[in-house]
Amino acid sequence: MHRLIHLIAAARPNFMKIAPLYHALAKEDWVTPVIVHTGQHYDLNMSDAFFRDLRLSEPDIHLGAGSGSHAEQTARVMMAYEKIVIEKQPDMVVVVGDVNSTIACTLASAKILYDALPNRINYKVDRPVIAHLEAGLRSFDRTMPEEVNRIATDVLADLLWTPSEDGDANLLHEGVAKDKIVRVGNIMIDSLEMMREHIVAADTCQQHGLMPQGYAVVTLHRPSNVDNPETLVKLCELLMTTAQRMPVVFPVHPRTRKNLENHQLLAKLEQAAGITLLDPQSYINFMNLVFNARLVITDSGGIQEETTYLGIPCLTLRPNTERPATIEQGTNVLCTTDSIKPHIDDILAGKFKQGKIPEFWDGNTAARVVDSIRSCLS
Repeated sequence: MHRLIHLIAAARPNFMKIAPLYHALAKEDWVTPVIVHTGQHYDLNMSDAFFRDLRLSEPDIHLGAGSGSHAEQTARVMMAYEKIVIEKQPDMVVVVGDVNSTIACTLASAKILYDALPNRINYKVDRPVIAHLEAGLRSFDRTMPEEVNRIATDVLADLLWTPSEDGDANLLHEGVAKDKIVRVGNIMIDSLEMMREHIVAADTCQQHGLMPQGYAVVTLHRPSNVDNPETLVKLCELLMTTAQRMPVVFPVHPRTRKNLENHQLLAKLEQAAGITLLDPQSYINFMNLVFNARLVITDSGGIQEETTYLGIPCLTLRPNTERPATIEQGTNVLCTTDSIKPHIDDILAGKFKQGKIPEFWDGNTAARVVDSIRSCLS
């Protein structure tokens, strides 16, 4: 029986996660993968460019949700996607990551598709309807909107694809049935390997006058870092101090740029020696910068994984992470603006820890996900 599967994409990391799975499913003759772009990120550099880089066609369905508060954005996606679900009746909805669109499409799907299932008895579904790719990640910090999205999505999803052992353990601890959990590995690494040739061939590093392994890449966007004026001042001081030791390249997220402008800090960074501010980069251009970096300073989630896979030191400006494998096994360290300097010293002195690649972070995650879907829907 031919199956219809919706792949939900919203923000930058989502595009990278659905791309390998879309390409793997497109090779199968028993399934039709459909890309649903919620429109949560609609800036060209933050959205459409990633589709081009990842060799994805134009989205089959575009919801056009746009920005807004968490409630507004979630509600817009739910209302728009509910209509699509009623009309299209997909056999499976695959949500990825932890953005507002993830929980919104999960809620809309759960309330529509479960009612449509045959032989539905006592709320038990006879086959998976909602699958969560990158399930089980926990920061144990519910002040993070992403954490709330993760927990709620995992409660409602029928099939939970985890990237690492800690994801399995978290779900089991929360009472999730073992047969709903399938460890498939890290889909982000599939995207990286799929695009490696193009990433290596890009000359982004040279375009900005940067020497390979001679500079730091910075990404900052989390509200806890960029919304508080005092914290933002400290971060700018950190970047200017770091730039005295090595060049710093900083692709500036729209949220961060707005706050820097509002607090009269953007001009200081623009004028600071050794700091290169960029607009948000396409996947290939950004990863070329990462591939050639001496170190990365970030508050992002996915970059913690990519740097671990590449063996590049990563200093994460957060009190916690939902990706502990990058710390326990990889090249990631949690730090603050006050504690980061010794880690930079160690990196420049060649004394920073050496990591290893976690199990199933091998570029074959999409194939394992396809096998899981086939076994569930056949």
